[in-house]
Amino acid sequence: MMRLACAIWFAAVPCLQAAEPGASEYQVKAAYLYNFISFTEWPATTGGELRLCVYGTDPFGSDIDALGGKVAGGRTIVVERASTVERLDACQVVFLTSEVVGNLPRILDLVEGKPVLTIADSPGAARAGVGINMRNEADRIRFEVNLAAVHAQGLSLSFRLLQLAAEVLN
Repeated sequence: MMRLACAIWFAAVPCLQAAEPGASEYQVKAAYLYNFISFTEWPATTGGELRLCVYGTDPFGSDIDALGGKVAGGRTIVVERASTVERLDACQVVFLTSEVVGNLPRILDLVEGKPVLTIADSPGAARAGVGINMRNEADRIRFEVNLAAVHAQGLSLSFRLLQLAAEVLN
């Protein structure tokens, strides 16, 4: 089930070990996060680190910590947990947990115009302005992309990534 999601990813991109048979939903989602980050084109002004912040109660546990120190697009990923909206100001990737999606307008205002990739796993999040939203369908992780939101942040996503999206909103 979850292995299939990894198998269809990209032949050229090895999936993280977290996506092995029996992997939990959030192990697979952590692997997806890495791929989302890897297939995002960041502005040249982005430094050598990409700060991945989990905002809200962390559903990943140690599975997200495995991304810390990995390199994506020549930049090292640093994983943090953010307990307040203000702490998101230093992040380049923000994963919004379902419990904080109600605070979405404030979050999106804070990151507006900055090179920040917003990612969630809550129904309707992409339509509400989040860049990428993951969803669980029949024991498979699928994702939708709000291309206008991603471009508004000064980011671009690989065509290969967009081809795998269940839905691309413009």
